[in-house]
Amino acid sequence: MQNQTNYGSSKSREEALETESFKDDLPRAVLRPNDYVLLDGEWNFAVDPDDKGILESWYIDHPFTGTAHWPGSIEAHLAATQHDNPSWKDKIVVWYERNFDCPPHATPELESDTIVQLTFGACGYETQVWLNGHLLSTIEGEEVHTGEYTSFSYELETLLPVNRLTVRVASSMDADIPRGKQESHVYKRGGIWYQTFTGAVRSVWLETVERNRLRSRVGVVSVIEDDLVRFSLTTRIHDPGLYKIKLLVYAPGSGQYDELVAEDEFPLMLNAGQKSQRLVLDVPHAQLWSTHAPNQYRLVARLIDEKGSVSEIETKLGLRKFEARGSHLYLNNKPIYLDGILYQPGNASYRQIQKHLLAMKELGCNLVRIHIAGVDPRIYKLADKIGMLLWVEVPSPHQSTMKSRENHRAELMRMLALIGTHPSVVIWSLYNEDWGVQDIAVNQETRQYVIDMYHYMHLAHPEFLVVDNDGWQHISFEGKLKSDLLTAHLYTPNLDQWKKMLDELTGGNMETVAAFPLVVGDPFFFRKQVPLIVSEWGGFGFENYGGPVDDAARANQIALFKAELRKRAVSGDVYTQATNIEDERNGLIDPETGVLNVPPGLLASGTNIDVTNGSQQVKNL
Repeated sequence: MQNQTNYGSSKSREEALETESFKDDLPRAVLRPNDYVLLDGEWNFAVDPDDKGILESWYIDHPFTGTAHWPGSIEAHLAATQHDNPSWKDKIVVWYERNFDCPPHATPELESDTIVQLTFGACGYETQVWLNGHLLSTIEGEEVHTGEYTSFSYELETLLPVNRLTVRVASSMDADIPRGKQESHVYKRGGIWYQTFTGAVRSVWLETVERNRLRSRVGVVSVIEDDLVRFSLTTRIHDPGLYKIKLLVYAPGSGQYDELVAEDEFPLMLNAGQKSQRLVLDVPHAQLWSTHAPNQYRLVARLIDEKGSVSEIETKLGLRKFEARGSHLYLNNKPIYLDGILYQPGNASYRQIQKHLLAMKELGCNLVRIHIAGVDPRIYKLADKIGMLLWVEVPSPHQSTMKSRENHRAELMRMLALIGTHPSVVIWSLYNEDWGVQDIAVNQETRQYVIDMYHYMHLAHPEFLVVDNDGWQHISFEGKLKSDLLTAHLYTPNLDQWKKMLDELTGGNMETVAAFPLVVGDPFFFRKQVPLIVSEWGGFGFENYGGPVDDAARANQIALFKAELRKRAVSGDVYTQATNIEDERNGLIDPETGVLNVPPGLLASGTNIDVTNGSQQVKNL
C-alpha cells in the first residue's frame, strides 16, 4: 500500500516565503530604480499553420480571433483555444498581439535622455517583434531573436498615445536546437523525454532606461585571499564621451541604515554601442558567502556622464571561492561534500519553484543540479539567499552537427551573460550523457569544440568548475581530463550491485562501471587526480526500473545507498530526483505543495534510517 505520510514543516516554509522578500515581479537578478509596466495578461492570439503571416503582413493588420495568457507556453495556448494541431510534430508558428498606452514617462515633454525599453523574460525559439507595424531589432541588432531560455530587449524610440505590439514566435522539433529533455525529431516524447514547453514562457515588460546606461547584467569574481572583487559590467552608449562608473558596496544585512564598506570611481572614454568592462574593488575583511552563512553584499553601480546624469543598477552578491584540489572540493578553502539532488522544474511556476527549493534544503541538500532546462532566473536569487549551491547545465541539442554546436555556444553565451552575478552557481555542465555530442568518442571536431568551450570557461569565468560531458565519455587530451570533475551516472535498485559499482568506480574502472566508458580520447589514469562525483543515482520509483514501491521503503533504500557512498572516496552525489515530472515518477517532493514525501534530512551526509521493526526515524550518525 502506498505510504501517504507527508514529512516536513510546510508551514515554516510558507512563513519563510511570506516574510522574506522573495516576491519579485521581474524575472531577473539586477534591478533598476526606474519605472516599469508589466504587459502580462490576455493577448490576442492566432495560429499560423501555413506560415503565411509575414507574407500576408499580419503585423500590419490581422483579425486575431483567439486570446492567450502571457506568460504561458504555446502548448497551453493551443489547448486553451482548442486547436487540434498535429503538425506540431514538426514546426509551429503563432502570433500574439496587444495594445498598450504610452507610459507617462515617455511623453515628448520630458527630457530626451531616457528611452522606453521592452524586455522579454524569455520567448522563443525564434521571436520577431513589431511596434505599430514596424519590425524591431534587439539591442544586439537581431531582427530575429533565437533562443528560449534568457531575456532580450528592444529600445522603443517612437511611441504613439496607444501602441500595437505584435509578436511572431516559431519553434520546431529541430534536433539542432538546444532543447534539453523536450522531445525532438531524434527523441520522441515518453519516458525521460517531455512535451515541448516553448513560446511566451516568461513575463514581458516596459521600463524607463537612460540613453546611456549600465545594462542589467553583472559578473562577479572574488579572490578571497586578497579581498578584491572583480566586477564585469556592460555599458550601452548612444552619446560617446567621457564617463565614470561609481561602485558602492554595502555590508550584508545592513538593512535600512546601509553600512557602506567600499566605493571607488573609474573614468572611461566610451564609444557608441555596447561594451563590457572589468573593474576591481577592495572589500576589506569580507564576510564570505557559504551554504551555512549566505552573506550577501549589496552593490550599487552608477554610470555618470559629464553633465552629471546618472544611470543606476543594483544587485546582491556573495564573495566565495569554490575549487577542486586533487580529489576534493573546497568552499572558501574548507572541504565540502556535495549532498545533491537532480531538479527538473518543467513548467513549474516561480511560486512552486520556491517551495521546491526550500524543500530540498529541508531534505539536507547543499546542492541542486538544474537538469538541462531553462528556468526562471529568480531561482538563482533564492539560492543565493538561502545558501544552496547550484549546478547549471546548458540545454542540449539532440544531434551532433556544426549547426548544433553553433546553437549550443550561442545559448551558453546568453546564459553566462545573465547568471554571472550569483555566488550559488558553482558548477556548469556543457553537455549531459553526450546528448548533442553523440559522436564524441570518434569525432575529433566534436571533442575539439568541447575542449575549446572548457578552456574558454576557465579563462572567462574562473569562478566556476566546468564539466565537459556529465555522466560518462569525458574527454582526455594527452592524458589530461578536460573536465574539473570526473562524474558518473550509476543506476541500479540492487544494494549489492550498488556496492560493487562504487568499488569499481573508486578503484579506477574507466571502462564498464557506467553505461559507456567514463573517458574517451587519449588514455586517462584516474589515480584520484580529480574529484569523483556520482552525479546521478537512485531514481527509485521509475516505471519498470525496480526498487521500492512506496515512500517508506524508498526512504530506507535511499539511506542505505547514501551510507555506501559516504564509505568511499567520493566527493559528492546527486540523487534522482526532486519532484515527479510527466512519466518520471521518482520525486521526493510533492510538485504542487512542496511537502516532503520522505523524512527531512534524508539526503544529508551523516544520517541514516533506522529500519528496526519497520520504523522510519532519521538518525544523526
